[in-house]
Amino acid sequence: MDLIKELGVNEQTPKEIVTELDKHIIGQTDAKRSVAIALRNRWRSRQLPEDMQDDVIPKNILMIGSTGVGKTEIARRLAKLVKAPFIKVEATKFTEVGYVGRDVESIIRDLAHISVRMVRQQRTEEVKEKAAKLAVERLLDVLVPEPKKTQSPLGRLFGSVEDQQQPEAEPVDDKKPGREFVRKRLEAGKLEDEVIELEVADAAKPMVGMFSGSSLEGMSDNIQDMIGSLIPKRFKKRKVTVAAARKILEQEEAEKLIDMEEVSETAVKLAEHSGIVFLDEIDKVAVKGGSGGPDVSREGVQRDILPIVEGSTVMTKYGPVKTDHILFIAAGAFHMAKPSDLIPELQGRFPIRVELISLKREDFERILTEPQNALITQYKALLETEGITLEFKPEAIGRLAQLASDVNEQTEDIGARRLHTLLEKLLEEVSFDAPDMAAEGKTKVEIDADYVDKRLKDIAKNHDLSQFIL
Repeated sequence: MDLIKELGVNEQTPKEIVTELDKHIIGQTDAKRSVAIALRNRWRSRQLPEDMQDDVIPKNILMIGSTGVGKTEIARRLAKLVKAPFIKVEATKFTEVGYVGRDVESIIRDLAHISVRMVRQQRTEEVKEKAAKLAVERLLDVLVPEPKKTQSPLGRLFGSVEDQQQPEAEPVDDKKPGREFVRKRLEAGKLEDEVIELEVADAAKPMVGMFSGSSLEGMSDNIQDMIGSLIPKRFKKRKVTVAAARKILEQEEAEKLIDMEEVSETAVKLAEHSGIVFLDEIDKVAVKGGSGGPDVSREGVQRDILPIVEGSTVMTKYGPVKTDHILFIAAGAFHMAKPSDLIPELQGRFPIRVELISLKREDFERILTEPQNALITQYKALLETEGITLEFKPEAIGRLAQLASDVNEQTEDIGARRLHTLLEKLLEEVSFDAPDMAAEGKTKVEIDADYVDKRLKDIAKNHDLSQFIL
């Protein structure tokens, strides 16, 4: 349970979580606050008496906002921020049972798999030092092999008698001079580039596509595991450097030291109490008005998602996973549908509604420059590899932001993604000619408002062209 406390709960306060998200996402304060409160409530629920903890379920969040305003980016950054199993899935991947598509329960199976990987990684870190010592001993066994027992020709015929007369081979002594000499050289790093022959387990190839249909996915996993355990491991000899052999042996020794049954048990608890599922494109399975035709499948997806969101038990190869305390965050643009078009039961399972606002000119200016690894920083770094220094004037950044805002208003509003399109078009010529420019000694390119107008203004003004190019 200590590991669950260590991995599953974030100690950051809501303000600290928002500050961390602010480094990467501009604006959308309400969405950040809602996510931060939901994460903090996880911590708060752990401080309650045990008899009360089961009754306090997480409050699921529904994010509403057009594409490119930061919904998915919040999910991405949240995944890096939280020390908990996190999975992002598109609702459009799933269809009602009987239609072609994935079974919705695969969300929880994938979450359990991520949880196992997290716990296994943690356990590997715990046994790292011990595994390293054992790996060194195995390396020494390869570098300083045991002396083979000698046997006379008569011994082959009269093995039992001869063996009694033959003196036993000298037992391997870890402290003997040859082994100790090699150990010291190994620890000093003098043998890292030496090539040795190592016997390693030959990983069996997974049977791709076996029982891959919808609700049989779980059965497919179990059958493949069962067949894998029945087939004995095959070993093959590989020639590798001592440095590479050390890594292989450390990994093998760590696997021997880890109790996978305990890992699976802990991972299931971690997924149940700390798992976070981000359901993207939820609006694409919303049904407008009466259902009929293809809408039957969409409503079916909602009805299949419902039991998982409200709390059910899903069978996974690591054991049954209860979904009562998993936090669900759903997001959608809701251009063609409204949140009220979701079935009432599902609406009720997302009590916290957050609307993300469309981005304006000022937001675009900040997006270009403020976040860590902002777009302009990325393009500067990319061209720096060719020896070209890009310099963006403040007025150029302002003009780019204005153009992005104008084109979004005139055509489809795709939010911050418009900046990617504009910057690619703006720097197309420089990117293409960069190697030749560097060879000619032209190492500095200045981007000012005139350069932006020259490259983009005509396209932005021409409504017909902008629809296809920008």
